[in-house]
Amino acid sequence: MMPPDPPGAVADGPSRHLDLIAEMMAAFARSQDVLATLRLGLVRAVERLEAEAGSLFLLESDGSLHCRAAVGPVNVVGLRLAPGTGIVWRTIDSNWPQRVADTGRDPDFAPTVDDATGFVTRSILCAPLTAGAERLGAIELFNKRGGQPFSESDLGLLQALAASAALAMINARLLAELTEQEAMQRDLDLAAEIQRAMLPPPQGADSPVHGINRPARRVSGDFYEIVPLPDGRIAFAIGDVSGKGMKAALLMARIASLFRCLVKREAGPGRVLAAIESELHETRLVGTFVTMIAGLLDPARGRVVLANAGHEPPVLYHRGGFVEIAEGMPPLGIDPRLFDNGVPETVVDLDGGALYLFTDGLTEARGLVGGVMLGAEGVLGLLAAFAAMPAAERLETVLHALGGAVSLGDDVTLMVVEDRLRPPSGPAQRMFPARPEALAAIRSAVAVAVAGLGAAAGAVEACVLAVDEACQNIIRHAYKGGEGDIVLHVAREGDDIVIQLMDFAAPVDPDKIVSRSLEDVRPGGLGTHLMRSVMDKVGFRPPPAGVGNLLEMVKRIGAS
Repeated sequence: MMPPDPPGAVADGPSRHLDLIAEMMAAFARSQDVLATLRLGLVRAVERLEAEAGSLFLLESDGSLHCRAAVGPVNVVGLRLAPGTGIVWRTIDSNWPQRVADTGRDPDFAPTVDDATGFVTRSILCAPLTAGAERLGAIELFNKRGGQPFSESDLGLLQALAASAALAMINARLLAELTEQEAMQRDLDLAAEIQRAMLPPPQGADSPVHGINRPARRVSGDFYEIVPLPDGRIAFAIGDVSGKGMKAALLMARIASLFRCLVKREAGPGRVLAAIESELHETRLVGTFVTMIAGLLDPARGRVVLANAGHEPPVLYHRGGFVEIAEGMPPLGIDPRLFDNGVPETVVDLDGGALYLFTDGLTEARGLVGGVMLGAEGVLGLLAAFAAMPAAERLETVLHALGGAVSLGDDVTLMVVEDRLRPPSGPAQRMFPARPEALAAIRSAVAVAVAGLGAAAGAVEACVLAVDEACQNIIRHAYKGGEGDIVLHVAREGDDIVIQLMDFAAPVDPDKIVSRSLEDVRPGGLGTHLMRSVMDKVGFRPPPAGVGNLLEMVKRIGAS
């Protein structure tokens, strides 16, 4: 390297080259082809600094330097330099510009290229292309015309051009990545739209089979199917493909299509799963498997035939309790020899109950309130808590308690198969928005439900008054006027009307809910007094997982 120029030898730094620097910065800013602009910058630098030749080297992923542009009597575009070769590598390794006045006296100069091309390198000016700690390459100029060495001013200009070029390269890379991400996002949006279209449409209120799916990402590896058959039976399935994202979604689409086709020609769900396993074995993706339940409901008999291949055991909710249907086989896609004897089938008599099927994403989800993983016990608690709701609304409410996709670590799918011959009777249950304008609908629902359970007029009025006051407290204090929902549950237990109000707000401490003294005459604050005065019992109960608070109020049927 040369010592600095003596005072007065050249103008100070790159200031006399500001026009070129400004020109190239503008060219980089508007360029759609950064490499072409880099080549132009190299040409302009060679011209302005009166060099005989110049090269632009960029670092490749394999660690070598690749000449991407060259100016001068010898075209070395395509030349690759192994690490540690020559002045250009010294520039990159040290991340410092180099000014060599006499290459013959520099021990790092490698004459390999000169020997191969006949070009004679006498002096070198080289500046690194860097952006922060990232090293991108280097710009190298050779032999100042007239035999003079390159100056400090020349070095300043080359450094400025190199800095501008490096910034342009980084910006181009970021733009390319952003464009690629936007294209991928459009593809994912389209895939998600197609996948949603493949799921069964919402079933009518009189349908005995309902399902719901929530992806953890834009697309899901879960699926469910509901296929009415010509003889009046209903085929259904639920499945979970290993993994998440596009790969799982593509396999999911294939399995769902196979099910819709096979269920119309095979004799039962066991044979359907065996046929799917056979198809998967021929072309399956390495490292993937599918857990799946196929079922067949005979609505005329209230009977379900199930076949399970490695999926979460379904549960039957019957007369206030759960029964697990544990029989099953390993997942599909692991070893076809496991299915040589087919898939065994289990017959389930619903007897007025409801059969629930779900993916493991439900048990692994975290509740909206508290963020605690539900687990199997939490799932059963939610299913029991909302059992009196209409089926489709029940599934929505269970997923509502999870707080949306942000709390999902995995895709979630939930199905229910009910016995429409002997539908359960008794409690009334609905979910309402926690807004003042919904209070009229809540009061009406309470009046209808309580009267329908045989309560006297005075008891109906008392229940309506207490529920209205409690809901106002939930809106004002639990949700603090924000968005939320209230679940209303009305049931008869012996001679009592039992009303439960559930919300999804932060849990309250019942010991801190103290109504002010009746002697303190001013608006508000007497809600607790009012509820306790018109109802026989008022108190909080432990809520199920995902529910914030559960307020229970009891009123004797004949009481006024």
